Amino acid sequence: MGGDLGGSRVLVTGGKGFLGQHVVRTLGRRGATVLAPRRAAIDLSDVRSAARALADLRPDFLIHCAATGGGIGFMRANPGTSCTDNVLVNTTAIEAARIAGVRRYIGVSSACAYPGRVTQPMREETIGDGDPEPTNAAYGHAKRLMLVQGEGYAHQYGLDCAFAVPTNLYGPGDDYDERSSHVVAALIRRFEAARIANDPVVTVWGTGRATRDLLYVGDAAEGIVQLLETGAGVDGDSPTSGAGSWGRAFNLGSGRETTVREIAESVATAVGYRGALRWDIEKPDGMPRKCLDSGRMEARTGWRAQTSLADGLAAAVADYRERQG
Repeated sequence: MGGDLGGSRVLVTGGKGFLGQHVVRTLGRRGATVLAPRRAAIDLSDVRSAARALADLRPDFLIHCAATGGGIGFMRANPGTSCTDNVLVNTTAIEAARIAGVRRYIGVSSACAYPGRVTQPMREETIGDGDPEPTNAAYGHAKRLMLVQGEGYAHQYGLDCAFAVPTNLYGPGDDYDERSSHVVAALIRRFEAARIANDPVVTVWGTGRATRDLLYVGDAAEGIVQLLETGAGVDGDSPTSGAGSWGRAFNLGSGRETTVREIAESVATAVGYRGALRWDIEKPDGMPRKCLDSGRMEARTGWRAQTSLADGLAAAVADYRERQG
C-alpha cells in the first residue's frame, strides 16, 4: 500500500515549526531529500513568487504544514488573522503545487474544522454538519476550506492530494508563548513556574469538563508521512463518491477522550507540581467535546497512535526544561 520515498524530493512548508520539524525528521528517516525553506525563501502570500520557488526547488511531493494559530486565547483575540493568513497560505501552497506539477500534495487541516457540536467520536463525513465552535470559528472555516479546495483541484486538475486532520497536538518543540500556546504547552509552562516558585495554587481556564483527544506530535508526523506514501486512494477525475469535499480528509487522533481536568492533573504529575488547581469558570471551555475516529486513516495506511499520554508528557516536559536552560 505504501510508496518508497527514498531519493524523492519532499518540500515541507512550515518545516521549522512545531509539527513541521517532526515531519522533516520522519521523512529523513525514510531516506527522502527534505526541502524545508524558511519563510523568507518561499513567500506563501504570493502565488507567483511561491511558484517560482517551487520551480527552483523541483519537489516531487509537497507537505503543507505552515499555519497561523494558537490556543483559545489567541483564537478569540485574532479571528481575522486566523482566517486571512490561513486562507492565503493554503490557497497559495496548493496553487503553486499544481503549477509545479508535484506528484502528490498533502495538506494539514485541523480538528477545529469540525462543527462545535457533533456526534463523538468525530468522523470525516460530518465535517460540514454545522459551524465550527465559536471561539475558533474563523480558523476552523479556513481549515475546512482547504478540504473543499483540494477536492476542487482534484476534480478540475487531477491533482493527487490528501489531507490530514489532526487533533490537539503536544510534545517536544511545542509553542510555549503565553499569547499563543495550546492547552498542554500552556499547562506545562504554568505548572513548572508554579513548582519552581512553590506556589500553592494554579488557576486553569474553564470548568475542566470539556474533553480533548491529545496526540503526540511524533505520532502525527508519522501519520502524515504514511499518508504521503499511500495517498487518498480515490479517483481524481470526479468528486469522491458519496463524501463530497470530505473524502480526502483523514483524521489523526489518539482515540482517547480525556477531560481537561484529567489533562491538567496529568501535566501537574509530569511536572512534579503538588499544589492545588483552581478552575476559572469565567473563561471559555472551547469545544465541549473532541475525539476523532481515525478508522479511515488506519484502513488506508495502517497508522495508529503509539505514544501514551504519560510518555508523551514526560518527553514534552523534558524538552521544555532543556529549552529553558
